[in-house]
Amino acid sequence: MSSTAEVAPERRAAVTGVWLHGVVRDVDRVALATVAGMGGVPVRAVSAAGLVAVVSTAPLDEYGEEPLRRNLEDLVWLERAARTHHAVVEALARQGPVVPARLATVHTDDGRVAASLAARRAELSATLARLTGRGEWGVKGYLVPGASAPSVAGVGGGGVGTAYLRRRRAQLTAREEHQQVASAAADAVHVALCEVAVAGRRHAPQDRRLSGVPAPMALNGAYLVDTAALPRFTDLVGSLGSRHPGLRLELTGPWPAYSFVAERPEPAGAGGESR
Repeated sequence: MSSTAEVAPERRAAVTGVWLHGVVRDVDRVALATVAGMGGVPVRAVSAAGLVAVVSTAPLDEYGEEPLRRNLEDLVWLERAARTHHAVVEALARQGPVVPARLATVHTDDGRVAASLAARRAELSATLARLTGRGEWGVKGYLVPGASAPSVAGVGGGGVGTAYLRRRRAQLTAREEHQQVASAAADAVHVALCEVAVAGRRHAPQDRRLSGVPAPMALNGAYLVDTAALPRFTDLVGSLGSRHPGLRLELTGPWPAYSFVAERPEPAGAGGESR
């Protein structure tokens, strides 16, 4: 991003950049006035090459390259910014397909945004066409405690110490076998869901502190599903849950198709991006 060092200190706060939320084919500009972007200011549209970028005006004293680098280390600031950004993307997704921008993509001005749209018109148009009439759905699979776990009661004989060690070894073995069974079940669930979905992705299982669920996660899948196939997909999730009792399956969505956008909109060599 261009340096703002030449800007007089008393004017620096007034210098603004452009935070990119996402790219769509068209947008209801009246509705945009009700969607709050960064800093609580309504988002707006920048049109070029038959596409529309939905952006926020972003003061460079907070969203410029150096301030942004510092702010991204502040977890409170980062969570607030991420929630605002994703809320805008979700509002756009309710109107139609959207190519979400990577968090903290900031251009220096509207001209750079328009240049990016023109440079990536074919790619972005193809992505929007692929997402039309489809939604991203998440399926998470959590281990069910004790499901199909072998009994470890009364294992072996001998003294108290020996019996304890044998029970402990049996418990660890049972836990490992339970995890292996759950992992195989997660693989089978993912393969079955991909047969109904247009595409599927497996993300790394979330840490319990992020998922908010005490049970370990064995499956963290995302699936791009045709609207017409959604009833079949949801029915399949239910039947797979019954077929694999060691996993508790959770269906969420629809979400903006973050998992199925190979590369999110970025500046085309403009030097106007911060991450």
